[in-house]
Amino acid sequence: MLRPLERYLKLEAGSASLLFAAAVVALVWVNGWPEAYERVWSRSVTVDLGPLLIEEDLRHLINDLLMAVFFYVVALEVKREMIFGSLRDRRSAAVPVAAALGTMVGAALTYVAVNLIGDGDLRGWAIPIATDIAFAVGVLGLVGRRAPTELRAFMLTLAVVDDLGTIVVIGVFFSQGISLVWLAAAAAVGLAVVVAQRVGVRSLVPYVLLAGLLWLAVFESGVHATIAGVVLGFLTPAAAFYSPQRTAEFLRARLTEISGPDGELGEAALLETSRVAKESVSPLARLEESLHPWSAYVILPLFALANAGVQVSRDGVADALSGPVGLGILLGLVVGAPLAGVLFAWGMVRLGPGRMPDGLDWQAIGGVAPLKGIGFTIAIFISVLAFDEARLQEQAKLAILVASATAAAIGFALLTGSSLLSSHRRSTKRRA
Repeated sequence: MLRPLERYLKLEAGSASLLFAAAVVALVWVNGWPEAYERVWSRSVTVDLGPLLIEEDLRHLINDLLMAVFFYVVALEVKREMIFGSLRDRRSAAVPVAAALGTMVGAALTYVAVNLIGDGDLRGWAIPIATDIAFAVGVLGLVGRRAPTELRAFMLTLAVVDDLGTIVVIGVFFSQGISLVWLAAAAAVGLAVVVAQRVGVRSLVPYVLLAGLLWLAVFESGVHATIAGVVLGFLTPAAAFYSPQRTAEFLRARLTEISGPDGELGEAALLETSRVAKESVSPLARLEESLHPWSAYVILPLFALANAGVQVSRDGVADALSGPVGLGILLGLVVGAPLAGVLFAWGMVRLGPGRMPDGLDWQAIGGVAPLKGIGFTIAIFISVLAFDEARLQEQAKLAILVASATAAAIGFALLTGSSLLSSHRRSTKRRA
């Protein structure tokens, strides 16, 4: 479990710097040359498929199409953790799962309370529920060895559950004008994917074509198009075509042919060996390995570049944070999410079936909880879905930027605090 976990964390931590750079570029660009920024991302892209005409601006094409690939990778990670990883053992997973649910509930309720009191706009209730795993893991990376592996595993589990909850929220609450015909077409394509797997189709080409058809059907159905990526992620097989034992037997049988004097026979054996070796790794692991770098280093920074551009001024920030929408997002991310997360986790340990993960204590969990307030990419994504008005979108984005920076600073300060370090040393000594 730990090897794929460490690989995932390394990629996410590396993505954080690119995300930050893309956000800075977007902010400088829109504040220096606002017309050029909008002209680029509002440029229309038209795809003529005969009876179907898809016309989107460049920003929405990134949000609808490329983010579907991002959510596909997220779904692969969630499925892997549910089958092989940190979500497999119910008792050990119960605490981070409860913490994740608590952060989502606490953030949403805080936003709703602020906007009810301030007569604000309740449509943005889901904005503060999401965590940006790349930035959260990036802060843990800055902490370095002070953050034990167990704490990073806890953070990843929390983020996986958070991603799953966010996917459900987007699918249920941000789908508009559902077309049952297109929804049935999407279901038929999903069934075709299952049938292709059952009959043993292993070539990637048919699945890419089916993925395109599924995205198109979901897009036209009114359900948010990123859900197509989620469906495909959960349909991707987690079992390899060849077991490790069968692969080892095959390789032993081919060693003589590969090293024999007949060059032609040796090349044929090498080709067959490479095919078997490839198919001894599950499609889930192979696709996650190949697509995750594209998601982390290309798609998310491109999304930030297209969506993080908001004009910043002292008066604008003050107005955003003093209004109920911005204040609800800020308090939801910085206060409501971490407090409710720790409370839910504590309740799971004291009242439920959960047990404290090995190597951790409440100080460690309290130190990592503020990182849940780093919303950024997915929070911005939901703000675009929640509000049609540009004014509210800009207020939400400003609040998200301020809240994410505040949450990162608080989390970093707590994680590098002496009490947390001494607590980690004591727990390490107890385990020794």
